[in-house]
Amino acid sequence: MTSPRRRRSPWRSREHALTPTARVLRLRRRISLLFALTSAVGLVAMALLAVRSDSSRWREQLDHSMDADTSWALGLLETDEDGRLDTGVLAETVNTDCPPLTVLLVDADDPDGVSVQHAPAKACLDVSRAVVLEAGRASVHADDTRAFDRRTRDGRPVRVFAQPFYAPEAADDAGPQGVLVALADASGPRADHDRLVWAVTGGCAVLVLLSAAVGHVLSGRAVRPALAALGQQEAFLADAAHDLRTPAASLRTLAETALRGETDSADVHRRTLRLAEGMGELVDGLLTRARLMSGTATVARQPLRLDQLVEAVVDEAPVAGHRVRVDVEDTVVVADPDLVRRAVGNLLGNALAHGHAPGVPADVLITVSRDGTLTVEDAGPGLPPEIAGALFERFRSGSGSTGLGLSIASWVAHAHDGTLTAGRGERGGARFVLRLPTQD
Repeated sequence: MTSPRRRRSPWRSREHALTPTARVLRLRRRISLLFALTSAVGLVAMALLAVRSDSSRWREQLDHSMDADTSWALGLLETDEDGRLDTGVLAETVNTDCPPLTVLLVDADDPDGVSVQHAPAKACLDVSRAVVLEAGRASVHADDTRAFDRRTRDGRPVRVFAQPFYAPEAADDAGPQGVLVALADASGPRADHDRLVWAVTGGCAVLVLLSAAVGHVLSGRAVRPALAALGQQEAFLADAAHDLRTPAASLRTLAETALRGETDSADVHRRTLRLAEGMGELVDGLLTRARLMSGTATVARQPLRLDQLVEAVVDEAPVAGHRVRVDVEDTVVVADPDLVRRAVGNLLGNALAHGHAPGVPADVLITVSRDGTLTVEDAGPGLPPEIAGALFERFRSGSGSTGLGLSIASWVAHAHDGTLTAGRGERGGARFVLRLPTQD
């Protein structure tokens, strides 16, 4: 019996389908989101703390004001000869209509029950009697002051404050004799609090968006080296795949021809050797270019006789059948000998390969001036118009070459804070001018 085939998770398939660049970009988005969420959590926590603090503050201010009013009003309450509470002095002395002040008495038969002893005649804050009785009962039950948020009959917010009072000669464990209930208009403080809430909310939203933008910028800078490294890696792999495909195919064809016995073995060996040497130079050029692009190639700057280096490169170059003239002056530049040697060799090789018509020897003139300028000029057909604008990019030299020589020469020039330019020479061919910094 065969086991059921396991289904692959679509998320895992999508994970494997992403390119390295896409994964880095997704990481950037996640970092930006995490930065924004972290900022949002901190800002929301601070906003809640500020809102709650302001909410407690304005309530405490109203409660403190009403506590002072009720405490002063308690001194105006009197009792008659029979021990009954007399609110006449309070009503005559204090305007109990605004802010409204109500005196409640505790029912002797029902300790939690209260009744109205004095109520404002025309209260400026119209609340239902049930609200006042509720506050009185709560204060009696707790045997302490109590405060509540309620609304008037027309919907205005009010603060209700209830303070119990005791009979003059009551025992210490005796309950309250009554309760004073005061009302305060909370419209102003409540409106100020609401404005603060909206301001804090809007500020948090703006700061979260700003932090998200900052996080996106910072994460972009953080992943920029990774994206650059991936781009260089992809460029190197593209160079290697593009340039090694042709010689590898030639080697395979040569090997198949040799196996069939269709050619002389000595000729096969010679052609194989040439292909191997060409592939070795190609790999060396690819590695040099990759090191220059990644910045890992160390530029060992030192005083260098450019004229002597050029003469040595010409002596070592395979110029058989071609004409190469050298016109140099004593010139000292500050550069890396190995890198400059490769750049000069690439410029000379390019002139020998492309600076002449088919079947005609190349005529190359190399000059070195004291200002650190090296000029390589040929008498060939000149630069093709279609590649003149992108001559120093890879795969741009044409005529079946790799396109790495001029690219490496350009990188060497820029690595030394110099320049490499191309144009039309006086003899109609191509002229390349390499400028390097001289010794002061």
